[in-house]
Amino acid sequence: MIEGFKGGIHPDYSKDKTERLPIIDAKVPNRVVIPLSQHIGAPCEPIVKIGEELKKGQKIGEARGNVSAPVHSSISGKVAAIGKFPHPSGKDALSIVIESDGKDEWVKELIDRPDYLKLSPEELKKIINEAGIVGLGGATFPTHVKLSPPPEKKIRIVILNGAECEPYLTADHRLMVERPEEIVEGLRILMKILNVQYGYIGIETNKPDAISRLTEVVSKIPKEKASETYVERSGIEWPKDVEAGPNIRVIGLEVKYPQGAEKQLIKATLNREVPSGGLPMDVGVVVQNVGTASAIYNAVRYGRPLIDRITTVTGAITYPKNLRIRIGTLLSDLIEECGGFSEEPGKIIIGGPMMGIGQHSLNVPIIKGSSGILVLPKTVVTEKEFYDCIRCGACVRACPMGLMPNMLSIYGELRLVDNGKEYRPMDCIECGCCSYVCPSKRPIVHFIRYLKNELSIKRAKEKKEAVKA
Repeated sequence: MIEGFKGGIHPDYSKDKTERLPIIDAKVPNRVVIPLSQHIGAPCEPIVKIGEELKKGQKIGEARGNVSAPVHSSISGKVAAIGKFPHPSGKDALSIVIESDGKDEWVKELIDRPDYLKLSPEELKKIINEAGIVGLGGATFPTHVKLSPPPEKKIRIVILNGAECEPYLTADHRLMVERPEEIVEGLRILMKILNVQYGYIGIETNKPDAISRLTEVVSKIPKEKASETYVERSGIEWPKDVEAGPNIRVIGLEVKYPQGAEKQLIKATLNREVPSGGLPMDVGVVVQNVGTASAIYNAVRYGRPLIDRITTVTGAITYPKNLRIRIGTLLSDLIEECGGFSEEPGKIIIGGPMMGIGQHSLNVPIIKGSSGILVLPKTVVTEKEFYDCIRCGACVRACPMGLMPNMLSIYGELRLVDNGKEYRPMDCIECGCCSYVCPSKRPIVHFIRYLKNELSIKRAKEKKEAVKA
């Protein structure tokens, strides 16, 4: 096991309800609401009309702008409406409503590619782009863009994130146990695109079955000689004469939140620190989620666009499950499929309890980044009054980014943006460790988000004025 980043916390992980439950296909919904904004970047442009008949996998939203990803129909049926509907972000978003025809027929254009590793990097990136694949770990950054770093950024390592450190969530865990071959082949495709010879799959040690399954699959990859050698952090060195297929390693990581955050994962795996304001590519690394790797494999090998994802439905639910869910399925349908609430709900979250987003309606669809549906019972959800900072330093010790959340929260609360920017609010990853440990129950992340938003607005305004000048 590798120890890595400083800070972090050890919350109650509460994964026992679903960590041993196999993935099952959710029922095909009678109606889906598919937002045209399911990724970081510009929303898609609708390319279908009301009344048009569609097949499953047919493109319905065309990417617009350099940072965007297309959207596809997750069922076969007819377009019933195009307009603004509730979105998991809490805002309304332009969406396409499709009513099922009960046939669930695939679009005919799917292409089977048994020799996919013989394709060029550009061909592979085009397939990934057309499939609408984005990061499935929650960030939803368009994958083809992430796989196109500037020429001066030499990528040497790809890391797959199998940490799944958020409490309650087990979707990635079950995927690693049940479909390890897809993940490894997805990693090989990523390595081919980036011309990389070294790959890692980082998994927390509370998932020994996942570590075992992936290690077994990696051991069966045909051997090939690497053209360069690489020595990683002390204790885990590649042999001088590297012969390990495409040189993939499965490594066990310390169980600690937020182990799955990109910068923390890189620190734990490689002992490299991404500089303040920097990106993983600045240290020669690309990080992708294991679910993204699986989606890449299915797109490249079988021509399948991203129309579904694995999501954990848990908490105050009668029958918690790990479901493969069609994009656009409403929360109401999924909660009904899981037997309804087992207790009166106090809060419903899409994602996990640390970084997920609270929902105010069950008429909200699952989108590409929806890793979980968590129902917290009313008995544990209470409005807590917060108090002034007592300067205890607990948040500083817990911060995995080495920030001073105490000072950031004070300046955020007082709306002193210029004072707050001296404490690097833009480096905050909003993991929630600070709020979790605060004895004064201060909404620290809320205050830091305020600072970040105000600074972003200010910088955009300054940039606009500079262009005018």
